[in-house]
Amino acid sequence: MYDFDELTAFADVMTTGSLTRSAQKLGLAKSTLSRRISQLETRLNQPLLRRQANRLIPTEAGLLFHNYCTELLAMAAHSQEALAELREEISGEITLEVHGALARSWLASAIDAFLNRHPKAELTLHTRETPPTKMHSNSVHVWLGPTHECGLNQERLGHLTRGLYASPRYLAAAGTPHHPDELNQHAWIDLLGSASDGLLLIHQEHGQYTFNPPRSRLRVDLTALHIDAIARSQGIGLLSHWFTAKREQHHPGELVNCLPGWEPVPLPITLLYAYGHQSRRTHALLEFLRSQVPAQWRTSAATV
Repeated sequence: MYDFDELTAFADVMTTGSLTRSAQKLGLAKSTLSRRISQLETRLNQPLLRRQANRLIPTEAGLLFHNYCTELLAMAAHSQEALAELREEISGEITLEVHGALARSWLASAIDAFLNRHPKAELTLHTRETPPTKMHSNSVHVWLGPTHECGLNQERLGHLTRGLYASPRYLAAAGTPHHPDELNQHAWIDLLGSASDGLLLIHQEHGQYTFNPPRSRLRVDLTALHIDAIARSQGIGLLSHWFTAKREQHHPGELVNCLPGWEPVPLPITLLYAYGHQSRRTHALLEFLRSQVPAQWRTSAATV
């Protein structure tokens, strides 16, 4: 077994190249520091340092062992932090970034429950309309839609299925389509980027149809504005069944699925967070978010 005082002494001298500077930095007598390094060399049966002019430089064995020494000290520090966290309440700042479509419909009430459970935690919530791209992030992200490699761990929470919706008032005036090839005869309400390359609609009995939406007179970049525009009889648009059902609880009868059975590929919902050791508060938030996933999201995932 290694003595961590000896490892610390060796690692610091490797950084400074000087017994004097390292002794001052560590608050030790120079003789004590020298003795610890000598004891480590005896333990390894290898010289680790040699003097050249006024500096101590590593031998070949010293260079090799320094890598292992650094790893051992890092592991010791992490273990101490982990044990310390077990003795503490979950507290401190956490940042959660979530797709704007999920913020109010799902997260608002869930966050209240998290803060009530952990009264010393401080949560900063950001909504975003673009997926995270940073290689390193101290935030937890929940994203709706496709993701790309961004250096973060990506964990699938579920999927949202979607359909074509309109208001009964719009359909009464413009007629109800019976097949996707009739959609070009209707006003299309576009959520930016949702169908710019064509929309592949799939029906279990009638196969596939690629719908190329006409130019929309109303294009929005927020899900709430999108669903409201469709409810106000502006036209037909693509909506999540789950979002629509939530809205119908408060505004019944304002939206109907006008082409039942015709659906695009479900949208994935992804939890993104940094690799490696997580602080206790981050781990608590991740576990909480997993526990709050609606059953409908997982049911949708099973059918993908």
